[in-house]
Amino acid sequence: MTKIDVCIPTYHPDFRLRKIVYALLHQTVSVSKILIINTEEKFFSQELLAGFDPDRILVWHITQQQFDHGYARDFLAKQSQAQFLLFLTQDVVIPNAKLVENLLQPFEDLLVATSFARQIPRKDCKLSEKATREFNFPKQSYKKSAKDFKRLGIKLFYCSDVCSMIRKSVYDELGGFEKNLIFNEDMIYAAGVIDAGYKIAYCADACVIHSHNYTWMQYFRRSFDMAVSQSLYPDVFERAKSEKEGKTMVKTVLHRLLGQRHFVSAGEFLLSCTAKYFGYRLGKNYDQIPMSWNLFFTASPWWFERNNKK
Repeated sequence: MTKIDVCIPTYHPDFRLRKIVYALLHQTVSVSKILIINTEEKFFSQELLAGFDPDRILVWHITQQQFDHGYARDFLAKQSQAQFLLFLTQDVVIPNAKLVENLLQPFEDLLVATSFARQIPRKDCKLSEKATREFNFPKQSYKKSAKDFKRLGIKLFYCSDVCSMIRKSVYDELGGFEKNLIFNEDMIYAAGVIDAGYKIAYCADACVIHSHNYTWMQYFRRSFDMAVSQSLYPDVFERAKSEKEGKTMVKTVLHRLLGQRHFVSAGEFLLSCTAKYFGYRLGKNYDQIPMSWNLFFTASPWWFERNNKK
């Protein structure tokens, strides 16, 4: 029997976590254990897990100073003896009972090391965010490997761990997620998967509901952190510039919004793109920026404080 453990990092979790756990325990393909690593115990209510089998749901607590995106996920992976690990974030909605089954299916190909799900925008999602999600998560499934680099460029390494499944033997072989990461742990791991000769599968039939209505400042800070992570891993991100993929996305989404005469949404989209651009350019030069500026620009001040960047 195939054994699958679920790994979920949490921070200030709310009722959505309970819904995730319930959905996971009622899948067509059963999961073995649900492993949760929570940042700051004082923000975690045990009532969220009341009534569930405590032998199947395990929770560890860490401090904000201990947290980073790679460490938290790697900690959970090391607690597991399962053949497959399903990584989720705490804010997804699982809409049906076939998520695990559909994510598992591509692993019949023994070269597939990772699969990831399609993200469907929420009903309250802005039109620009909806169009962006649909650009990044199309309706057609596909697999990708090193031979697709010329065609895909940096998108070859795109693999969101908002909802992804990983073959544990390959995870152990590659040494897991990089540690002390500010952002992009999923793409950095995916690059290692591709470089080792494995494949990544995108499963359009495996869906989660997930989107954000960020403010322009939130977009700025996320892009700043993304650029910092790219600067720290030039062996991954200098192979193909992410700016090219970004321009393609902007043109596609803007063309769609204007074509549908959503002029206000197009304006909002351009404002968010401008915020992303300036955040990205500043993040690329974070090591030339005073510490006080970095702490203002970033969404992850704990990372700068830990690393004592100037």
